[in-house]
Amino acid sequence: MRPATIKNQVSSGGVIFRTNADKTEIALIAVKGGNVLSLPKGIVDKGESPEETAVREVREETGLRGRIKDKIGEISYWYYIKGENARCRKTVHFYLMEYLSGSTKDHDAEVDDAAWFPLDEALGKVSYKGDREIIEKAKGMIKKIE
Repeated sequence: MRPATIKNQVSSGGVIFRTNADKTEIALIAVKGGNVLSLPKGIVDKGESPEETAVREVREETGLRGRIKDKIGEISYWYYIKGENARCRKTVHFYLMEYLSGSTKDHDAEVDDAAWFPLDEALGKVSYKGDREIIEKAKGMIKKIE
């Protein structure tokens, strides 16, 4: 068996938030049959900046339009692509976005669902540790904005 090849993949996504009557909510997506809740993100296309990707992916996966307020940070992790016998190091850039318009009902077919969650509830519901870390950072940034 030949050794796995190494690939690098860069994605970008966002924490889109809105605040009503002292309650801050963020949008999460449901994937894998609705069993996994995570932040919207996707691969940076050729010729696209990470910021452009974040705005596009949030719009596609949640149905929401947002404006970038700041960069939250990035996470990196490894995964295995069976069909290609490749190990992939994925780096995901995350941006804090202020909600402008749109409805979570308008998400694309790539995701099973999209919905707003109170910020603290979202922290307990996301499936991945990296998403939790990004939401924690976003929470601190949102408090400074408001």
